[in-house]
Amino acid sequence: MLKLRLPFIWILAVLLCCAFAAAQVTVTARATVAVAGKPGKVRDARNAAIWLTPMEDTTLSSLANVNNARPRLLQRNKSFQPHVLVVRVGSKVEFPNRDPFFHNVFSLFEGKRFDLGLYEAGSTRDVQFDKPGVSYIFCNIHAEMSAVIIAVNTPYYAVSDARGELLIPNVMPGRYALHVWYDGIPQDTLNAMTRTLTVSEESSTLGLLRLPSSSPTPPHKNMYGKDYTPPAPGSPTYEHP
Repeated sequence: MLKLRLPFIWILAVLLCCAFAAAQVTVTARATVAVAGKPGKVRDARNAAIWLTPMEDTTLSSLANVNNARPRLLQRNKSFQPHVLVVRVGSKVEFPNRDPFFHNVFSLFEGKRFDLGLYEAGSTRDVQFDKPGVSYIFCNIHAEMSAVIIAVNTPYYAVSDARGELLIPNVMPGRYALHVWYDGIPQDTLNAMTRTLTVSEESSTLGLLRLPSSSPTPPHKNMYGKDYTPPAPGSPTYEHP
């Protein structure tokens, strides 16, 4: 009798899971970003980040953030890829070195302060982003390398492509606070752009987000607060021996 009941229990469990998933009607939220620039000049609108924070009367979808792949900030060709990475608070981000020489990744900003130290080609180190905030990432050896990691308290986020388009899948209908981030725009200005909106099956478009022109990013210092010094030829801190 027990052997006959077990398959029935499994079938019932599968049916209940399917019914629960079907009951969750989710939508894909869409937005477009436009960055102000000089008249007649088309601005590249990539790397703008948006995220939706649920209000108290809104529940999260169990389908949100179903991708279990660990987020990563790749080091290749003396650059970080991608330049802007959004992760959920608590995520552990990998920093693989795919260049044929050493890197030393660090951040001194309030989002997450860390120093991964010197590590060689082919190796990987990781950092857990355990609180919300914006972290500016640099390499202590190569001044041209920079990236941004934004940790948020929501599974609903996206980064724009070159056309300024953003898609956030599996959003549960409800009320949200829409947040925006773009490099070179003062944080006070970005905070003022936060607004409350409602996402529904009939209204899943977040609209056109017009961003003011951004200021050029000033040269940054190394992790010791000093100017970068070009490495000596053949230095093991620059190229892999």
